[in-house]
Amino acid sequence: MSILSDQDIIDKILKKKLTIEPFSEKNLTPNGYDLTIAEIYLEEGEARIKTGTADIPSQTWFAVSTLEYIKLGGELTAQLWLRTSHARKGILATFGKIDAGFEGTLTFSAFNASKGTVPLEIGNTFAQLVLEQMKSIPRKLYEQRSGTYQGQRGVTLDRYK
Repeated sequence: MSILSDQDIIDKILKKKLTIEPFSEKNLTPNGYDLTIAEIYLEEGEARIKTGTADIPSQTWFAVSTLEYIKLGGELTAQLWLRTSHARKGILATFGKIDAGFEGTLTFSAFNASKGTVPLEIGNTFAQLVLEQMKSIPRKLYEQRSGTYQGQRGVTLDRYK
């Protein structure tokens, strides 16, 4: 596998092998794309914050959904990385690999491990998407293997419950 550069990402979008909607040139990095916060879910009170700032209390689990709707072609997969500016404030997050053929917004599970409240502004970047070119197209894409979260929009909690 090889990691796509900013130019590779633009080429894949132009060739319709990758979709990032909405796309913003300012979110491109040399080797990825910064994803922005569209919604934050706080378990306490089941609050869904879609505008302004979410104040994440200390020692609190929360979920973040991206504004961007991603669609990966059959030869692409992606890694997700927390922006270090959030890690420096005490935010921890778990990320998986995005499977070839996935499409939808992304939901991240996160935790404020700091001793204080951390403000997160809707519309700011949260995670970096690092795209990878696979050696070959899989026999079955995400939708055919499980597809559990295919087409999701907004914070999507465990669909197995």
